[in-house]
This record gives sequence, structure tokens and C-alpha cells, in this order.
Amino acid sequence: MEVKEDMEERENSSVVLGGEESFEESLRPSTLDDFIGQSRLKENLAVFISAARARGEALDHVLFYGPPGLGKTTLAHIISNELGSHINVTSGPAVDKAGDLAAILTNVETKDVLFIDEIHRLSPIIEEMLYPAMEDYHIDIIIGQGPSARTVRLEIQKFTLVGATTRAGLLTSPLRDRFGVILRFDFYSPEEIGTIIKRSARILDVEVSEDGAMEIAGRSRGTPRIANRLLRRVRDYAEVKANGVVTQEVASHALTMLEIDEKGFDKMDRRILLTIIDTFNGGPVGVDAIASALHEERDAIEDLYEPFLIQEGFINRTPRGRIATAKAYEHLNRPYDEKLQQKLF
Repeated sequence: MEVKEDMEERENSSVVLGGEESFEESLRPSTLDDFIGQSRLKENLAVFISAARARGEALDHVLFYGPPGLGKTTLAHIISNELGSHINVTSGPAVDKAGDLAAILTNVETKDVLFIDEIHRLSPIIEEMLYPAMEDYHIDIIIGQGPSARTVRLEIQKFTLVGATTRAGLLTSPLRDRFGVILRFDFYSPEEIGTIIKRSARILDVEVSEDGAMEIAGRSRGTPRIANRLLRRVRDYAEVKANGVVTQEVASHALTMLEIDEKGFDKMDRRILLTIIDTFNGGPVGVDAIASALHEERDAIEDLYEPFLIQEGFINRTPRGRIATAKAYEHLNRPYDEKLQQKLF
């Protein structure tokens, strides 16, 4: 429960705007042309969608994987829009009974998109039901119990399953192999995030300068969802403390107030690094030991914090455990003993 709450607090941007629509929905692009970033992924996806549309067929099943907040859900909706079909949205933990999946699949129409978020959290029973649905477009339901039990086969329409996961390694091979298109999301560049912030600012009617947008972008961890959330907070600060215009100075003051430093690290990021450096002498240390020292869940550290710290070169993940790099020592103003670190390796 704590992990779920942490993930929602850090990543969820579904906040009501104007009492009517969510913040996330209001900023979500609806076409591939409007989607910023992930150029190679988007280019490949455009080819697959165009080919399926030209043949009049359902798009092959698609698996998106990568850190949270990078646009997996948005692209699932875009696929549906580009195909001119409907999208049915659910998540792995929500589908816990065979009847739930049967009800969903029997209601999808031809070429519809079924989006399953956190697909790695599907139960084995539900996953096995998906296999024939993905390959042969039918599902088998057992009716009754004991000797009188019988199997009923239900034919379903040809649909596109779009799965999203932050932990592709937890997917079973049989499920992963049934996806015809597997695409990885990477963190965005500061320039891409800056473009996203300026687009969001126009939608929200927020005046933001070029350097103001880049100041927010530089602290957004390469993640659009975080960028949009920070824009919302900076907008609040600008309206109360400034003249409503988001400049570099205003953005810097607002983000410093939120304890987000120039690298985009928040208080928990710094606690993780300081724990490795101060408590465990720079590592190597297992993630379970870090989680225990911080009174935090392992999954929260692995899913929410580590990917960006590793991507930016502040942590090395080795067979012996996590090690803080020289960059981490420098960022936190800690003395770095290179000879000692070499011995640890």
C-alpha cells in the first residue's frame, strides 16, 4: 500500500482542472504529430499503424516498457485515435478474475484497442487466458465444477492489446513473445521537455519565458509527467509571489522552495544517495538494505528513484550491489576517495 501511495504522490498528475477535466487529460496529445519526443519509437509506430490501416486489419499487439511518466498511456490512446477505433482501459491488478477478462474481451469490437497498464502484475490465470485471445481470438471459459464442468469457447473480435510496464523483466516469456511490437521508452532530453512545457503552458494559458521553461525542464528528470506537475506548482508560485509570468528566476525560486535541486533530485533522491555514501561507505550495498535504512519499500526505490539516478550516472548497479559514483559525492559535497572506491570494486 505504501508503494502505491508513493507512486501516486510522485507520478500521478490526474488532478482536477476547473472542476471538470483532469490535468493530465487536458495536456495529453491526441495524434502522433502532436506527440513530442521518442522520435525513433514514434517513427516505427507510425509505419506499423499506417500498414495496418492500409490493410484494414487490427494492429499487431504492442508492448511499451520503460520508467513511469514517459507517455505509455498517452501513446496507447494515440494508437486508438490513429486507427479510428475505441480504447478500453484497465490495469493488471484490476483484472483479478477470469470473468472480468471475459467481460472485457467479449465487449471489444473489431480493431479496438485494449490497454492494460502494469501488465506485469496480471495473475497467472488471467495471463493464460490472454494467450489464445491474443493469438487465435477466442477465450475458453469453464462452466460448473467437478465432473459436470465443461469448457465453453467464446469467439472474440480481432483487437489490439497494448500492454505497458515499468518492469519488463517481470513479464513471463510466453506473454512477452506474443507481442508483435515491443518498444522501449527512454528519458527525454531537456530540449524536448522544454518544448512540452511550452506546449502545456499554452494550453493552460500560462505565460512562460524560454529560460523559465528550460529551468523547469532541467529539473524534470527527463519525464513529461513530472514536468507538467512542476509547471503547475511554478504557476501557483508565480501567481502568488510574482506577476504571474514564469521566468527563470521565478521558476528557480519555486523549485527551490519545493526542495528540487538543479539536477531534478528531490529529498528522497538525496536521501538514497546520502544513505549509500554515509551509511554504507559508498557501497556496494543491496537495495533491500537501502530500503530498510530509509524505511521505504524496495519496489518504490527500484521503480521510482533508481532509474533516473542510474541514467544520470550517480549510481552504479553491480552484481555486489549499488555503488555511489564520483558524481554523487561531488553533487552532495562529500569527499571522494578514488582509491577506496577502486578497492570496493
